[in-house]
Amino acid sequence: MTDRHFDELATRFAEKIYGGAKGAIRLAVLQADLSEALPDRPLRVLDVGAGLGHMALWLAQRGHQVTLAEPAEPMIEGARERFAAAGQAATFIQAPWQDLLGQLTEPYDLVLCHAVLEWLADPHAILPVLHQLTAPEGRLSLAFYNKDALVYRNLLKGHFRKLRKQQFAGEKQSLTPQRPLDPRELATQLDGHWEVESSSGVRVFHDYMPVEFQAKAELVDLLEMELAYRRHPAFAGLGRYLHWVCRPL
Repeated sequence: MTDRHFDELATRFAEKIYGGAKGAIRLAVLQADLSEALPDRPLRVLDVGAGLGHMALWLAQRGHQVTLAEPAEPMIEGARERFAAAGQAATFIQAPWQDLLGQLTEPYDLVLCHAVLEWLADPHAILPVLHQLTAPEGRLSLAFYNKDALVYRNLLKGHFRKLRKQQFAGEKQSLTPQRPLDPRELATQLDGHWEVESSSGVRVFHDYMPVEFQAKAELVDLLEMELAYRRHPAFAGLGRYLHWVCRPL
């Protein structure tokens, strides 16, 4: 298995992820978490696997110095266009994560790694690189596809055969991540290297709602409730994604 890039699916990716409530909730939770966690001063920010640059642009608009690293050419070009349209400057690097240490000489105050691990052949291999790229007093914003949520969703649908076989990878050309992460296994990998300072669920209830209820719900209400319950002890772990803000040790 190799790392998955999005050259041929960039437009579909953008429409599916950011064209509706799912993308809006994701951005709202990430932005709320980072607004709480970050100091009130300009930061040097690196977005690893930046995609179309939605989060990077939000940070640039708040006065931070942003570098976007993305291996897929259509995605990085889409990010360039997004920044140009917004009148914002940034540094753009078209490169996979394996090449970053050879190109970047100084660590960053904030490193973003959002929805990247689940597309990698070996998700844990990137963690030491992220550690080197993060300044000693910096933070890592790590968002990943949650295996627990996928298991729960399959339970609700009665997909017991799939659960018995532990078949969780998406189809080869689908936008379902190929390797959902077990949060306990990931926490073990982080232990001794990172302290998880905050943890939130991204879409802790939206994806479990019946479709007819999703269609009726107002986006402003969905955002309010997702933000209100993103750290609830019973619901946070059911988030389709989990967002951890980590401090290097």
